[in-house]
Amino acid sequence: MLFAYRSTGRDLERLDVSADLVNDAEPRADLGAALWIDLYRPLPRQTAAVEALGIAVPSPEDMEEIEISNRLYHEDGASYITVVIPGSDANGVSVAGPVTFILSPDRLVSVRHHAPKPFETFPTRAGRGSAGCAGAGELFLGLAEEIVARLADLLEAAGREIDAAGRTAFAGGGPRDTGQLRGALVAIGQQGELLGRVRLGLTSMERALSFHGASAAGAARTDLIKALMRDLSALSVHADFLSSRVSLIVDTTLGLINLAQNNTVRILSVVSALFLPPTLVASAWGMNLAHLPFDQTPAGSLVVTALMAASSLGTFLLFKWKDWL
Repeated sequence: MLFAYRSTGRDLERLDVSADLVNDAEPRADLGAALWIDLYRPLPRQTAAVEALGIAVPSPEDMEEIEISNRLYHEDGASYITVVIPGSDANGVSVAGPVTFILSPDRLVSVRHHAPKPFETFPTRAGRGSAGCAGAGELFLGLAEEIVARLADLLEAAGREIDAAGRTAFAGGGPRDTGQLRGALVAIGQQGELLGRVRLGLTSMERALSFHGASAAGAARTDLIKALMRDLSALSVHADFLSSRVSLIVDTTLGLINLAQNNTVRILSVVSALFLPPTLVASAWGMNLAHLPFDQTPAGSLVVTALMAASSLGTFLLFKWKDWL
């Protein structure tokens, strides 16, 4: 899909172009008038339309390249900045994927193959950000500000989920259901995965802003770049704190599950032990031997049964005295 926007000075206005250029349809508006072109899973026709403006659009393979020289570089008067941020894939599954910003003096082009939330929210409030939306550089910083805010929201949401999992793990009073603990373990594991994606986004955004701040285009807004860098640093500390909480709750939950399983095994062991003495008595009087006590008396079966019950009761009382039950 291809989305194009122009600046009204105070806000962004979406240009009337064909949203996905199906069947080789031509854009209904001149892309050259766009200040921001957003390519989402672009078709070859859409890529060609942007490259006709003199902008080389990287392929998905180029965007996945982990070498920093292929993610942050200048070419033909434009800055190519690739970051890895959380979003959703085509099936709605949360992933961390690369987004490339191509910042030229005339316009900003973004290329992405997943759907980060900031790209949906930013166009409607671009003029309310600290950077504004008067130029391409301001748009990039505004998008960066929106991405940082989204990462902060994800950390806040993760913190709430971690709190809920912690309450389940550390709840007092009465035995905990093992299934409930397992559910909490799955939930906390999902938050750990989310924190990993957020930390990757924080790191890549920090590198991107540092690269942009060292360029001539970023030199004019060093105050905003420094403020964003401070936010990223604070969020990184918060992400570390949440990660430590995840580790603590995971260890606690696993320990509680092990205790519950050990308790079950202990009960089975005690029940088995309670039946060992009666089994021994029954085995002794069940042997085909002559002259066993009470073997030939009418009350022999009652005496043996009483002896079996007494041995089981004695074992039970011994376990209670040893505090094994």
